[in-house]
Parts: sequence; structure tokens; C-alpha cells
Amino acid sequence: MIKRDFSRLQHFPGTHGNQFDLVLRFLDQIEALPAPVFAGLLLGLAALPTLGQWAWTLGLWAFLLADWALLAALPRAGKSFGPAKPPALMLAVLRLPFALLPWPFAPAAQLIGTALVVYAFWIEPHRLTVTRQTLRSPKLAPGAPPLRLLHLGDLHIERVTQRERDLIALTGALEPDVIVFTGDFLNLSNIHDPVAWEACRSVLRELAAPLGVYAVTGSPAVDQEAVVPQLLDGLPLRWLRDEKVTLDNRGQKIDLLGVTCSHKPFVDGPRLSALLDGARGVPTLLLYHSPDLAPDAAELGIDLQLSGHTHGGQVRFPGYGALYAGSLYGKQFECGRYTVGGLTLYVTRGIGMEGKGAPRVRFLCPPEIILWEITAA
Repeated sequence: MIKRDFSRLQHFPGTHGNQFDLVLRFLDQIEALPAPVFAGLLLGLAALPTLGQWAWTLGLWAFLLADWALLAALPRAGKSFGPAKPPALMLAVLRLPFALLPWPFAPAAQLIGTALVVYAFWIEPHRLTVTRQTLRSPKLAPGAPPLRLLHLGDLHIERVTQRERDLIALTGALEPDVIVFTGDFLNLSNIHDPVAWEACRSVLRELAAPLGVYAVTGSPAVDQEAVVPQLLDGLPLRWLRDEKVTLDNRGQKIDLLGVTCSHKPFVDGPRLSALLDGARGVPTLLLYHSPDLAPDAAELGIDLQLSGHTHGGQVRFPGYGALYAGSLYGKQFECGRYTVGGLTLYVTRGIGMEGKGAPRVRFLCPPEIILWEITAA
């Protein structure tokens, strides 16, 4: 792929003031609407496609109110903890075109919509999956013991839910040699929430591996400079801040690089280059929150880059993929495995979800952790 120059941009993903950030903050304000006003707004929307058919208007309104009730119940059920009104309004707008279908397809479509809401908000966000990947490196000696590396990303902790409990159980059951985390510890809505802090620390405290646990920070708007040092204080993990460590896996060396993400490749690329010291006869792994540094990493001869940030879009459609990826390269780096020159890039779908007024939703994009086996070619 062609490396692009982003130095003239004014706003970058994962930073305050970008367009997505402004949308999230606008959506967050909808939650302040009084409940009767919001219910009236939903009634007005329900009346738009039903052309004065009041029985159908009230029926559609009932579906919109049911969405709102299902979303409002998520925190009480300990599932997720975002505002209910912004996603309820978004769902209402999505439902309107289907209300124009002829009878009986219109009510059938609304029933299907309710089933999808239950699945996408209540079920899939907690269906934590394990993805297994293999990297064969000619830089490892024949017969060298494989390195089992577990990649975690985008925790976005609000509270400890079943998803986080499953994460702790899976991490122990998989028995990795090393665990790496590629940023975004807290949910954007909970950065200064002491309960979320303790929930995050309780999860991180449970992570352990023979060769250690390593982490880099994520988006500057999420992993804030004033927060992360206190959040990680005393925890059994090593925070890599533009650093390189060499792992010794039973005599086989592997270089692990961690670069702090500013979301500006033209700033972070030179800092990555400064960590490299000439010819590298051992595999080199890069931890960097965003996939957007991949062209630079490929030029520098990095073997494997592990990233996140995109969440896979959280909502994906067959044949199209993510509606929004949050990458400077757009849909080129949504989620999964990519080859960029001689570099292998993996972009995790992450564990948690977006914050502020964004829906706590996943559809065809379940949370994941990735177990890598790095072996000799």
C-alpha cells in the first residue's frame, strides 16, 4: 500500500475535537432531555411514516418505547452503562423506513428489529471470543520453542461485567507465555470515575504470564496523561513508553517495542525508528494502539504490529464490513490480519465499546482476544 502524508490534517482520530468526538459529545447531550419530552419526540417520529394511521402510529411508538426500555435496563442488569436516550433515538430513525412497508411486512420488520436490538445490545457485546493466529518467522532457529503471546486491546472498562470475568478466566486457561495490551483502559465516559478505576485495576491485577505483561497507552482522549500513571500504579504490568524490551523464550530472543500513540504517524514514526538499532536478527514485534503506523513499521522492517482502536467498527454488515473504522486509512484497516509489505498487522476488534453517547452495541463484531503462536519458519 502507499504511505500517506497526514501532516496537514488538523484533527486526528482518538483526540479531542475530531468529528467523531464532536458527534459523541452531541449525542451525550440528548440524555439530558426530560423523559416526557423524549417520549413525545419518539411519538412525533412514529407519526412521520404512518400518515395519520393512528393505530399504526401508536404501534410503532410502542416499538420505539420498547427499544428505550431495553436500553435503559442494561445498567440495571449489569450489562453496559451508557446513556439510553441517544441510542434509542438512533434506533428510532433506523426503524422509520421499515414502517413504510406494506402490511404485514411492516410489523414483521419491527419485530425483527426488536430481536436484533436484544441480540446486539444484550448478547453479542458479552460473547468474548478467542482468535488464534500463527506467525512463522525465519529469524527463529529451526526447532525453537514457539512463543504463545496473548493480545488484548480496548478494554474500555465501565464496570466488571460477565465479559471481564470471562476475560480473566480465558486468560488463565490459555496459559500464554506473555500478555500484551494495546491501549484504551477505561471507557471514555468513565475516565474520572473511581468505581471504574477500581474495576479496571481489579481486572489488570489478574493478568499474569511467565514472560510478563506489557502495555502501551491508547488514544490520548481516553488514556490521558494525568490519569494513566495513577491508574497503573502498583500493578504487575510494564508500561512501555517508547521503549524496547527483549523477551527470552527459552533461549530464543524476540524484541518487543512499545510506542505511545498520538494518532499522528508523522510524529510517532520517527519515535519508532529511534528504538531500532541497525540490523535485526530476531523477530521484532510492535505494540501501537492504532493501525495507522503500519506503513512506517513496514518500511522499518518490523515483523508484526499489534493494534486496536477501531473496535472492528462494532457494527458490521455482510459484504461491506464496518460502517466506521476510526482509521486515517479508512476501511483499509478495519479489523483482522493484514499484510503490509513484509509486515504482518493485526487489528483487534477489542474487548469493550465506545463511550459517551455512542451505543454500547456490537453486531457481527464480537469482542475478541488473540492468541498468537510465533514459531520458526
